[in-house]
Amino acid sequence: MTAQQPVLTVTLNPALDLSTSADEVRPDLKLRCDKPVVEPGGGGINVSRAIKILGGQSTAMVALGGTTGTRIAEMLKSDGLSVVRLTAPGETRQSLAVNDRATGGQYRFVLPGPEWHRAHVADMTSAIAESARAGGWVVVSGSNPPGVPDGFEQMLTVRLKDSSARLIVDTSGEALRVLSGSSTPVDVLRMDSHEAEGLAGRPLPLRSDSAAFAAGLVQNGAAKSVIVARGADGSVIAGPDGAWHAEAAKVKVVSAVGAGDSFVAGFVLAAARGWPVPDALALGTAAAAAAVMTPATDLCHADDVERFYAARVVTRL
Repeated sequence: MTAQQPVLTVTLNPALDLSTSADEVRPDLKLRCDKPVVEPGGGGINVSRAIKILGGQSTAMVALGGTTGTRIAEMLKSDGLSVVRLTAPGETRQSLAVNDRATGGQYRFVLPGPEWHRAHVADMTSAIAESARAGGWVVVSGSNPPGVPDGFEQMLTVRLKDSSARLIVDTSGEALRVLSGSSTPVDVLRMDSHEAEGLAGRPLPLRSDSAAFAAGLVQNGAAKSVIVARGADGSVIAGPDGAWHAEAAKVKVVSAVGAGDSFVAGFVLAAARGWPVPDALALGTAAAAAAVMTPATDLCHADDVERFYAARVVTRL
């Protein structure tokens, strides 16, 4: 097995993901749906699952509560993942994705998680810091539960200094906005083009635009490296090694669910194996392209990732 540094993924707001299909999605009618596919979901969980698919190892730290949480824990164990279970302050949420066969569209319904209070946040932050391994990576991916402060990632960065673990964050919304204006840099910050344009307050049509925006966040101290995912145009990273772009393979998009998590899995696995930044960016981009080829909540397939990575095109910007 290829040597790698430890990877700890953190999922504070997991969900039991249900996906199904209907002939047509219309209001005011009973919609007869297919038998649902049920899978454990949440950013960090998906990152750990994708790392396993890619032949790597990780530990998934997951906050779980109630009967839904127990069901997810059993599923993760069946998947062969190494799990550290935190006790969430309430029932774990569920989410539903419905594919409309008439239009090809997908409707995603995401419920909120349980409310966290200050004591829960403090206990969880301590648990993450204690589980982080020296010289390893910690991945915080997905939304934060209600009650978790938007400055949580900065607080975690400070706590991780003693272990010299590195932190990669893939978040959105107000948490991303606060993080982008922070002067306590995380090691790697990832976002998509829509989020980047929202922060920039302007379109970023060119790769060079995304790279300049990412470099600006690095210069301002938000992160040591910033990744902007540009969808079908691949991904851009700016950091100490300069700015790079990795092209995305041209594939038919079946479902975008899990593409970002697959990217993070490929990137952090390559980084944990000591690969150069351009190669890590390429592996993440290959994993994201492979993920969009799969239906619903399926993640990337290893053979597709290997094929796309072998044909990688990475350019210094």
